[in-house]
Amino acid sequence: MMEKYRNSSGNSGISAYEIGPDYIKIRFSSGETYQYSYKKAGQKHVENMKRLAIKGTKLNTYLNTYVKFKND
Repeated sequence: MMEKYRNSSGNSGISAYEIGPDYIKIRFSSGETYQYSYKKAGQKHVENMKRLAIKGTKLNTYLNTYVKFKND
């Protein structure tokens, strides 16, 4: 089930997320949903994205800086 992204900075393009054991799904404000898995994005990046999603800040910045894989 998707959780609403808190968006602490107020200008994120992310609206919701769902955390799984080895992935994170992210729904963008455009309505598109992408899944990032350990297999494609790497465990380190997925775990960092999970942490930022729960915190509600800087997730979009992290994606744009470090993660290039979508829908894996």
